[in-house]
Amino acid sequence: MNFSLAILGAALFTWGIGEGMFLYFQPIYLQQLGASTLMVGGTFSLFGAAMMAAHIPAGYLADRIGRKPLLMLAWGLGLTAAWVMAWARTLTAFVAGWLLYGLTAFVAAPMNSYATAARGRMTPARVMTLISAAYNLGAAGGALVGGWIGDHWPLRAVYLAAATIFTFSTILVCFLHPQPRQVHDQPFSAAPLSQNRRYLVFLMVTFVTIFAMYLPQPLTPRFLESERGLSIGAIGFLGFCGSLGNALISLGLGRLEAAWGFALAQVAVALATTLFWQGRDIVWFACAYLLLGGFRAARSLVFALIRDWIVPAQMGLAYGIGEAVSSLALVLAPLLAGYLYLRRPVLVYPVALTLILSGILIFSAFVLRREHRVVA
Repeated sequence: MNFSLAILGAALFTWGIGEGMFLYFQPIYLQQLGASTLMVGGTFSLFGAAMMAAHIPAGYLADRIGRKPLLMLAWGLGLTAAWVMAWARTLTAFVAGWLLYGLTAFVAAPMNSYATAARGRMTPARVMTLISAAYNLGAAGGALVGGWIGDHWPLRAVYLAAATIFTFSTILVCFLHPQPRQVHDQPFSAAPLSQNRRYLVFLMVTFVTIFAMYLPQPLTPRFLESERGLSIGAIGFLGFCGSLGNALISLGLGRLEAAWGFALAQVAVALATTLFWQGRDIVWFACAYLLLGGFRAARSLVFALIRDWIVPAQMGLAYGIGEAVSSLALVLAPLLAGYLYLRRPVLVYPVALTLILSGILIFSAFVLRREHRVVA
């Protein structure tokens, strides 16, 4: 592994510690600040919209001004947002910080482009899952620490600690080597993305599968606390299991051909959803969170698949559009989750399972059975 990938991995690991400390407690803390169930679902949808807003322009700029400036901007905004959430005393102020944090999701396209360009002899699938694993190993430890803090102090203390850790991650990013702007001998020799049929079909498949896999996730911590009686510390332990599962499944599936890895990731999330639905104690829920790691692995593998269908000069923009489509699923899924939760809290799981199984069939029909490599 070269210096740039090592620094990026260290920055992601450190950021994972901070984000893991609070990520699994968001719906609980929003409720403590006065948000209703629908407001929690709506807030997660707004967060998804904030994530979606900046992906395409960030991907476009990554191809033209370079990737490191965008990485530094994203880390700086994330650090600012974390301190806003940490010092917020009202629901409005906290949501403002949370939405600002969502905007930093534009880092995905330049970060994935940066990692792909710096991968050396590694395959795109391998490097995508490797950097994802670095983040998730950090998040696993962060979830345990956050759960312990939440059991001994108000949850606000978790956000103060996370913001402090983000400061060190931001310093690490400053040491990344800049990359030259991607130049292609004939940047317009391939068809524009709007005419790339296989790429566009895969974007539709991506939306369906990401929507289905995300549907059971936003309100699960609240479900486990209010319907299954788990403590903050227990949910922190489950967050550790989830982040550990993210890392292990990402590393494992990264060794496979990307399409098969994506399919197996969907199967893992289907099994996790079944365990949330039928489980009655923490052992089952811990297994479910381990398997839920398939969701993050799938999101990483989306870009490994996209890389096969585009030329290097289109990489940042293509990744940005792919992230925007994924984020649209993250906007809409919490709205349906909130509606189902109000009808009956457990109802979200059988509905999600049905959609995930449908997504597996769609993915199998449109990707696994077709030759997808069109660009050398």
